Amino acid sequence: MTNTIFLKIRLLDHAKGLEVPKYQSAAASGLDLVAAIEEGNRVVLQPGERQLIPTGLTMELPRGMEAQVRPRSGLALKHGITVLNSPGTIDADYRGEVSVVLINLGREEFEIVRGSRIAQLVIAPVVQLEVLE
Repeated sequence: MTNTIFLKIRLLDHAKGLEVPKYQSAAASGLDLVAAIEEGNRVVLQPGERQLIPTGLTMELPRGMEAQVRPRSGLALKHGITVLNSPGTIDADYRGEVSVVLINLGREEFEIVRGSRIAQLVIAPVVQLEVLE
Protein backbone atom coordinates (compact mmCIF):
# COMPACT_ATOMS: atom_id res chain seq x y z
CA MET A 1 0.00 0.00 0.00
CA THR A 2 1.39 3.41 -0.96
CA ASN A 3 0.50 6.80 0.41
CA THR A 4 0.09 9.36 -2.33
CA ILE A 5 1.27 12.89 -1.62
CA PHE A 6 0.00 15.54 -4.00
CA LEU A 7 2.14 18.39 -5.30
CA LYS A 8 0.13 21.38 -6.49
CA ILE A 9 1.87 23.18 -9.35
CA ARG A 10 1.15 26.08 -11.66
CA LEU A 11 2.82 26.77 -14.98
CA LEU A 12 3.50 30.46 -15.51
CA ASP A 13 2.78 32.08 -18.87
CA HIS A 14 6.35 31.65 -20.12
CA ALA A 15 6.09 27.88 -19.46
CA LYS A 16 2.85 27.25 -21.32
CA GLY A 17 3.22 24.26 -23.61
CA LEU A 18 6.07 22.71 -21.64
CA GLU A 19 5.64 19.39 -19.89
CA VAL A 20 4.92 19.40 -16.18
CA PRO A 21 7.67 17.82 -14.07
CA LYS A 22 7.48 14.04 -14.23
CA TYR A 23 9.38 10.95 -13.26
CA GLN A 24 11.22 9.30 -16.15
CA SER A 25 10.83 5.78 -14.75
CA ALA A 26 8.69 3.92 -12.22
CA ALA A 27 11.50 3.85 -9.64
CA ALA A 28 12.90 7.35 -10.22
CA SER A 29 13.33 9.55 -7.15
CA GLY A 30 13.55 12.87 -9.02
CA LEU A 31 11.14 14.75 -11.26
CA ASP A 32 12.76 16.40 -14.28
CA LEU A 33 12.79 20.19 -14.41
CA VAL A 34 12.95 21.87 -17.82
CA ALA A 35 14.12 25.30 -18.97
CA ALA A 36 11.33 27.81 -19.62
CA ILE A 37 13.34 29.94 -22.01
CA GLU A 38 11.42 31.89 -24.62
CA GLU A 39 10.83 29.95 -27.84
CA GLY A 40 13.63 30.57 -30.35
CA ASN A 41 16.02 31.88 -27.69
CA ARG A 42 18.91 30.05 -26.08
CA VAL A 43 21.20 30.44 -23.13
CA VAL A 44 24.86 29.68 -23.72
CA LEU A 45 26.91 28.90 -20.62
CA GLN A 46 30.58 29.55 -21.21
CA PRO A 47 33.14 27.52 -19.22
CA GLY A 48 33.14 28.86 -15.65
CA GLU A 49 29.92 30.81 -16.17
CA ARG A 50 26.78 30.49 -14.03
CA GLN A 51 23.23 31.61 -14.79
CA LEU A 52 19.80 31.46 -13.22
CA ILE A 53 17.54 29.41 -15.50
CA PRO A 54 13.75 29.76 -15.09
CA THR A 55 11.47 26.72 -15.03
CA GLY A 56 8.19 28.64 -15.28
CA LEU A 57 6.90 26.57 -12.38
CA THR A 58 5.45 27.51 -9.02
CA MET A 59 4.34 24.93 -6.48
CA GLU A 60 2.65 24.40 -3.17
CA LEU A 61 4.47 21.76 -1.16
CA PRO A 62 2.64 20.08 1.70
CA ARG A 63 3.76 21.29 5.14
CA GLY A 64 6.54 19.05 6.46
CA MET A 65 8.05 18.55 3.00
CA GLU A 66 10.85 20.22 1.05
CA ALA A 67 11.92 20.11 -2.57
CA GLN A 68 15.59 19.60 -3.39
CA VAL A 69 16.92 20.80 -6.74
CA ARG A 70 19.71 18.46 -7.80
CA PRO A 71 22.00 18.11 -10.83
CA ARG A 72 21.33 15.62 -13.60
CA SER A 73 24.16 13.12 -13.62
CA GLY A 74 24.29 12.92 -17.42
CA LEU A 75 24.81 16.67 -17.78
CA ALA A 76 27.49 16.59 -15.09
CA LEU A 77 29.39 13.68 -16.62
CA LYS A 78 29.12 14.61 -20.30
CA HIS A 79 29.30 18.42 -20.11
CA GLY A 80 30.39 19.48 -16.60
CA ILE A 81 27.02 21.17 -16.00
CA THR A 82 25.83 21.15 -12.40
CA VAL A 83 23.56 22.95 -9.95
CA LEU A 84 25.73 25.48 -8.14
CA ASN A 85 23.93 25.44 -4.78
CA SER A 86 23.33 21.71 -4.81
CA PRO A 87 21.04 20.65 -3.44
CA GLY A 88 19.02 23.81 -3.65
CA THR A 89 16.29 23.73 -1.01
CA ILE A 90 12.75 24.93 -1.64
CA ASP A 91 10.78 25.37 1.56
CA ALA A 92 7.12 24.40 1.87
CA ASP A 93 6.06 28.05 2.23
CA TYR A 94 7.89 29.33 -0.90
CA ARG A 95 5.46 30.36 -3.65
CA GLY A 96 7.74 32.02 -6.20
CA GLU A 97 9.04 30.64 -9.47
CA VAL A 98 11.42 27.71 -9.22
CA SER A 99 14.66 28.62 -10.95
CA VAL A 100 17.92 26.70 -11.18
CA VAL A 101 21.43 28.11 -10.77
CA LEU A 102 23.49 26.21 -13.33
CA ILE A 103 27.25 26.43 -13.71
CA ASN A 104 29.44 25.15 -16.51
CA LEU A 105 32.47 23.41 -15.03
CA GLY A 106 33.32 21.89 -18.39
CA ARG A 107 35.78 23.03 -21.04
CA GLU A 108 33.27 23.88 -23.77
CA GLU A 109 30.27 26.17 -24.01
CA PHE A 110 26.91 24.56 -23.27
CA GLU A 111 23.63 25.54 -24.90
CA ILE A 112 20.25 25.46 -23.15
CA VAL A 113 17.05 25.82 -25.18
CA ARG A 114 13.37 25.80 -24.31
CA GLY A 115 12.39 22.44 -22.81
CA SER A 116 15.96 21.29 -22.05
CA ARG A 117 16.01 19.02 -19.01
CA ILE A 118 18.26 20.97 -16.66
CA ALA A 119 17.86 19.49 -13.16
CA GLN A 120 15.81 17.14 -11.06
CA LEU A 121 13.48 17.84 -8.17
CA VAL A 122 13.40 15.45 -5.23
CA ILE A 123 10.64 15.81 -2.64
CA ALA A 124 11.62 14.84 0.90
CA PRO A 125 10.18 15.00 4.41
CA VAL A 126 11.48 17.63 6.82
CA VAL A 127 11.70 17.36 10.59
CA GLN A 128 11.64 20.61 12.53
CA LEU A 129 12.91 20.57 16.07
CA GLU A 130 13.04 22.86 19.01
CA VAL A 131 16.51 24.12 19.88
CA LEU A 132 17.35 23.99 23.60
CA GLU A 133 20.40 25.63 25.11
